[in-house]
This record gives sequence, structure tokens and C-alpha cells, in this order.
Amino acid sequence: MDRNGSFEELPKSNGTFKLKDFLKLINSVNPKKGLFIIGLMFSLVTSGASLIVPQLTKKLINSSGLSHLDTRMIAILVIAFIAQLGFGAVGGFLLRYVGETAVKTLREKLWKHLLELPVGYFDDHKSGESSSRVVNDTSVIKDLVTSQFPSFVTGAIQLMGSLIILFLMDWKMATIMFSAVPIFALIMLPVGRMMSQIGRQLQATTASFNADVSEKLSEIRLIKSSNGEAFEQNSGRNLISNIFKLGIKDAKIEAVIQPAMTTAMLILFVGVLGYGAVRVQTGTLTSGDLVAFLIYLFNIITPVTTFATFFSQVTKAMGATERIQEMFDTKVEADTIYTDQQYDVAGKTITADRLSFSYDEEHQVLHEISFEAKPNTVIAFAGPSGGGKSTIFSLLERFYRPMGGEIKIGNDNVDQIDLASWRSQIGFVSQDSAVFAGTIRDNLQYGLDRELSDDELWQGLKLAYAEQFVADFPERLATEIGERGVKLSGGQKQRIAIARAFLRNPKILMLDEATASLDSQSEEKVQQALNQLMKNRTTLVIAHRLSTIVDADQIYFIEHGTVTGHGTHLEMIKNHPLYAEYVNEQVVN
Repeated sequence: MDRNGSFEELPKSNGTFKLKDFLKLINSVNPKKGLFIIGLMFSLVTSGASLIVPQLTKKLINSSGLSHLDTRMIAILVIAFIAQLGFGAVGGFLLRYVGETAVKTLREKLWKHLLELPVGYFDDHKSGESSSRVVNDTSVIKDLVTSQFPSFVTGAIQLMGSLIILFLMDWKMATIMFSAVPIFALIMLPVGRMMSQIGRQLQATTASFNADVSEKLSEIRLIKSSNGEAFEQNSGRNLISNIFKLGIKDAKIEAVIQPAMTTAMLILFVGVLGYGAVRVQTGTLTSGDLVAFLIYLFNIITPVTTFATFFSQVTKAMGATERIQEMFDTKVEADTIYTDQQYDVAGKTITADRLSFSYDEEHQVLHEISFEAKPNTVIAFAGPSGGGKSTIFSLLERFYRPMGGEIKIGNDNVDQIDLASWRSQIGFVSQDSAVFAGTIRDNLQYGLDRELSDDELWQGLKLAYAEQFVADFPERLATEIGERGVKLSGGQKQRIAIARAFLRNPKILMLDEATASLDSQSEEKVQQALNQLMKNRTTLVIAHRLSTIVDADQIYFIEHGTVTGHGTHLEMIKNHPLYAEYVNEQVVN
């Protein structure tokens, strides 16, 4: 479905993804075509040298008797080997460099696109799956572009060149050798298809496992506090077992294919050697010709044995390309254009007019909600959990677009304002006080467009009543807080988040139950910090606690996605029975 105007559903895989789509994807990252052509030419020279060497060897053997060697021919042969080595090394490096550069650009482009996707995309896709697309699927493409493709090109040239030269040398011997190619193909093609199918399944299973591991490790404390280790161990064992089974299938195929190819090569080698020896004895073939034929035989066999791997990798890359292209086809957030255009929201009224929204087609969350937030006022949203209060904030942040109605700032629809400019003027403090692994300085500085001085950072901490506990850390601003801030208490994380909001100096402040999970002592300090932060700003608050909303200029009571009443605290106690009940419960408690 269309995610409420924010993005379209990903297309289903229909199995028709073609090589041209892969080439289109690679071409979209502007590969260094000039270097690629140069590298390919060097590889062509290398392949040419590999075709000349057997001829030089033949002449060397035919012209050299038992008593002397043709030193001139030896010198030419040595030069041919050096040329093959030198040109091969340079050509291989250039092709690898072009491939690495193309994949680097692809990863950068994919990462940028991923960051600009709407929040709704991440609601429907596990973060581990998305990271697998950026890391694992691009690695499959990288392997094809940087390793398999150059080998395929040089191998194809060696194969075709060797076959042509062999037919020119002796069509009878060449026919015997050429007959081996269809035999190898008959062995490799069905095996290659099986390997490709298993490879795609292995990619999908690995991505699923990666997503599960990422999710579970991020909630390791929940697992341990719930004694969930045994359950997760069993769940992980099942996923690992699926990967293992696919790996065993792949191993079985490779275990059969390697001896089969080796046996086929030996049969062909013995056949050519036996037939050639008979020809040498009858005088219809020289010893040099026989040696040249055997060298050309390896020039044919070596590429053929790698072709199955190449086509298997192509199939894997097609699958990876399809999944990456699906991600690229997902629409990014509207107006995610980072320009210098600034829209000043100061002194303007925020108006929500009949907002409707649903996360899916069956359950509507908001039903024609309207409210108004005048400049430098505090607007509070109260009501039962699940009523849609946080969804209103998500619409204000433009994480989603409303299905009906509109949000205006002054006389302008917020959808017409540059997204980066809009969000740069909003400060958002949530209940979970999200922080990143890294230092306190990194978290305070995050998202700002300039580097703040230590004095500025300490001032922000002071306003958030966080100065003292940060100063008590030995490393102070350089203190590492761990993944998701595990080394800080809930109140400390919350005050870091508030300090970050101070440093952002927002004109619109949104507080989503910022004190709901704190103890009374932490709540008091956080509330003092919030009172400081709310001065001279348009503030919207979601809260269950009376202390947070009693002084609000307007309170909107949200039930089942609708506004059932609004007014000041005293007006609501008088006119809204459920609100009065909420207040009485808190006073009693």
C-alpha cells in the first residue's frame, strides 16, 4: 500500500530481473569507464601473451636439438612471460580498482538513500535486513565486478583464441579438444543453476539471521531480565541450522563437481596426449605441436572451470541487484533536499485541521483531530495510552503524512516547507531519551551544523541540570556512554537529551512523556530543566502526570484518536469528567 502518502509498497520479485538491470545499476554510479577500458586492454594483452607462449614453446622444442638450445627463442619466451606477468598485474589492478570504486559509490548512494527513506519503511523492515542489503548484497556485487568479471573476460579471450589457433594448427586435434567444451558445459550448467538457487537462499537466510541477531542484541537486557536466553538460543539455533543445511547442500555440490571436473580434465588430457603421441610416432605431428596443444588445452580447461562459478555469481548478483533496486525504488521523504533555504517559524501559530491517519487500512489511529498552538504557549495532550498522542507528534515531525487534513504554520502548509529547515527548528525530547554510543560531547553535538565550543556545551549542560554529574566523570565530556547510553541512568540520559535540545535552540519544542519513567528525584531535576527549556518557545507536551500539564495554556484530551475536550486545567476539570477523574487519581496517588 501507499504508506499514507509517504512511500509505495515494494514490488514483488517476479523472477524477470535481467542482466541489463544489473548493468544499469552499475552504470548509475558512474564507473571510471576510461580506466576500465585501459585495464581491459592490459588484460587483452595478457590473454594474447598466453596465446603466444604455446607457439613460442613449440618453436623452441622443434628448433632445439639435444646438443643445443635456441637462446634467442628462450629470450623471447622469457619476455613473453614477463609481459604476461606485468600486463596481467597492471590490468588486474585497474579492473579491481574500477570495481572497488563503483561499489564504494554504490554503497554511499545506497546508504544516503536509506537515511532518506521515510520512517514508515523502517516500521515494516528490520534494521538488520536493511544493513544486510548495504553490506552483504553490495559485497556480492563487488565480488562479481572486481573478481569474477575480469577473470571471465580474460578466460573467454583465452578460450576463443586457443580454439581458433588450434583449428588453424590441426583441425583433427582441435576437434577432439573442442568436443570437451560441450561436455564440460553439460556438467557445469545444471550444477551452476543449483549453486545459484542455493546461493540466493543462503543470502536470504543470512539476511534474516543478521536481522534477528541485531534486534536481539540491542535488547539484551530484556532477554536477560526475562530469562529469555534459552528461548533465544533455540531460536538462533534454528536460524543457524537453516544456514548450515544450505551450506551443506552447497558443499555436497562442490564436493561432487571438483572430482568430476578433475576426472574430465584427466580423461581429456590422456585422450589428447595418447592421440598426439600416436600422431608424433607416425610423423604427422611434431613434438612441439603436441606440447603446444597440451598448453592450449589448459588455456581452455581453466576458463571453462571458472565459468560455472562466474554464472553462479551473476545469478547471486542479480538477486542482490533486485533487492537493492527495490530499496532505490522506494520513495524517499518528500522534500528531503538539503538547501540553504530557511523558513522561520518564530512567532507563527501551528494549526492542525481535521487530521486523520492510519498505519494500515484496517485500523485508523486519528479521526479528524484539530488543535492550535499559538507562539510561546504550552499545549498539552492528555488521555489514555494508545489514543494517538504520539502519532500527532510523528505527523508534526513529518515522519508520516496525514491521510486527511493538514498541518499549517502561519498560513503555510508544512508540507510546502523544506524538510531540513522545518526539522532544524524543532526540539524533540522523548520518553526513551535516545542517545548513541560514543562520548557525551558527540551526543550533545549531534545534528548541529557547526562545532560547538566546550564552554557552549557546558552551558547547555548547566541549563539541563546535567553539569554536575558530567563534571563528576573522570573523562567529563569525553566520557564514553556505551551503546544506547547504558552507562548512564535514565535521569542522566534524559538530561543529556534535554541539554542537546537546549544546544539546538529550537523554536518549537515537543516533549513526549519526558518524565514518565523517572523516579521522583530525577523527575524533579528533569522537570526543572524542562521548565527552563520551555521558556519563550512554542511547546507541545504529551504527559500523564499532572505536574507536567497543570500550567499548560491549553489541554487537549485525546481518546480513541479524537479530541473529546480542550481548555485550561480548571476548565477541563469542570467540563470533562474523564479528565477530572485522571486528576483525582493523581492527587490521591
